[in-house]
Amino acid sequence: MNDRIQWTKNSMAKEFGTGVSTELFDRMAIDKAINFHRTFPDYQPTPLRQLSKLANNLGVGGIYVKDESYRFGLNAFKALGGSYAIGRYLAQRLNKDISQLPFEVLTSPEVKELLGDITFATTTDGNHGRGIAWTARQLRQKSVVYMPKGSSQYRLERIRSEGAFAEITDMNYDDAVRMTAEEAQKHGWVVVQDTAWEGYEEIPTWIMQGYGTMSAESLEQLNTLGIEKPTHIFVQAGVGALAGSVQGYFASLFKEDRPKTVIVEADQADCLYKSALAADGKPRVVGGEMATVMAGLACGEPNPIGWNILRDYSDMFVSSPDWVAAKGMRVLANPLLGDPKVISGESGAVTTGLISVLMMDNSFKEAREALQLDENSHILVFNTEGNTDPYKYRSIVWDGELPSAGR
Repeated sequence: MNDRIQWTKNSMAKEFGTGVSTELFDRMAIDKAINFHRTFPDYQPTPLRQLSKLANNLGVGGIYVKDESYRFGLNAFKALGGSYAIGRYLAQRLNKDISQLPFEVLTSPEVKELLGDITFATTTDGNHGRGIAWTARQLRQKSVVYMPKGSSQYRLERIRSEGAFAEITDMNYDDAVRMTAEEAQKHGWVVVQDTAWEGYEEIPTWIMQGYGTMSAESLEQLNTLGIEKPTHIFVQAGVGALAGSVQGYFASLFKEDRPKTVIVEADQADCLYKSALAADGKPRVVGGEMATVMAGLACGEPNPIGWNILRDYSDMFVSSPDWVAAKGMRVLANPLLGDPKVISGESGAVTTGLISVLMMDNSFKEAREALQLDENSHILVFNTEGNTDPYKYRSIVWDGELPSAGR
């Protein structure tokens, strides 16, 4: 196994207007999602943490961490996508626009009577499944959740605590997705998955639009700090749904002047990086067990909706070994004096770990120059999860699993 960070510039990037449309993620589309989320009793914008001391230490103008460990009390961002997709699906069933169905209406006895019992099914490594189970329970519906081989028992129990039927399978993520779709077909369940395939694009699109709430909040919070937009965004990717949503939103808003975007994957599941290396515009697939500590990124088949946007508008793709995520977890958990502490899980911390390495290690001088990273750079990252597996978190941050020193 190669424990080196690998990167490639995106040779397929296009001028805005000549690439795939970003209309699905424009301000109007994302405003609809955030207005829906605001009707939930537990809704609060998650904090944007400004790490000024770290930025100064690394020689950049600013580092800003959108801390999704506070989202809906679920310790991860994923419920944004699942809740909006389920809301849109129910709106479609009721022949209404989502704007007519705030939380209090969706949860009313009258709506429940109209809808009857619906079971939502999904595949997850943890966070997405818990978000689906939580939403289904909130809306008095049912959920079935399957997890890939090697998933955390702790995360499984958290999903079950939301009322879902949930179990860990003996398959990798992508095979478990196929099995879930087959079971749903057999039992009449509704699949809510951010992986898209031919004939299954509507719900994944709604999920990606739901993620846009996080981007919209981030930009508003940056604006209150006097920053019109980030110069750079580092965003992690599994199937590329989150990354595509972030890229689509900022590209639609800022067009040719959009932030430079770096897409970061686990090296055991780097389908987007391999797609960028091939540089023919077609997505590549990674198979096998994908044994990475970044469970949330252990996905080997790109979401085609996300891939098309990332292909046309991103600047760099990075394949990252596990120790980079571990480094990011430690950096965020042990801030320089004056910076706030951020509790970040493996998939949430990889971008911070990567920035720390890129800026401090001279072997990445070419990458820094390609991205024009310097003292004028204001970098936005997303802590997509907190310590969603506290045992793994302690093993890394307290006990030194996956050491990054000396690399």
